Amino acid sequence: MDEKDLQVFIDGTMHYFQHCSKESAVVGTPYLLDTSNTICYDYTGIIGISGKRKGCVYFTAPSIMLIHLLTSMGEPDISSENCCDVVGEVANTISGNARKSFGQEFMISVPIVIGGEPERIKLPKDIRSFVIPMTWRQNNAALVISLE
Repeated sequence: MDEKDLQVFIDGTMHYFQHCSKESAVVGTPYLLDTSNTICYDYTGIIGISGKRKGCVYFTAPSIMLIHLLTSMGEPDISSENCCDVVGEVANTISGNARKSFGQEFMISVPIVIGGEPERIKLPKDIRSFVIPMTWRQNNAALVISLE
């Protein structure tokens, strides 16, 4: 992963929030993540990546942020099930948009969604993982990219 690759994910994150909520997300400076310490909020949508690049991309956010996102999209049902759906949708959409830049050999899985804080998300030890921190409506979230 280089700066240009990270920019694809930053642009995808900003575009998603601007498009779905008409409000921009503020994206912070990406940083390396120690694979023994993962970052995780209330809900996490994980996308497995295979093909030319291997690894995963995951989006993690607190429930209040997802509730605000659902209501800004006009969804009155702010249940836990819909929070799971929207966190998976964010991860899937950002990864799908990255596929447009990286090509057809960047294959993405369907999202795996975890509600609540998992005991542990294991990232590959031999791959550098990056966190792209973000804030939307004063709520912090993160996109984690762990790709060969």
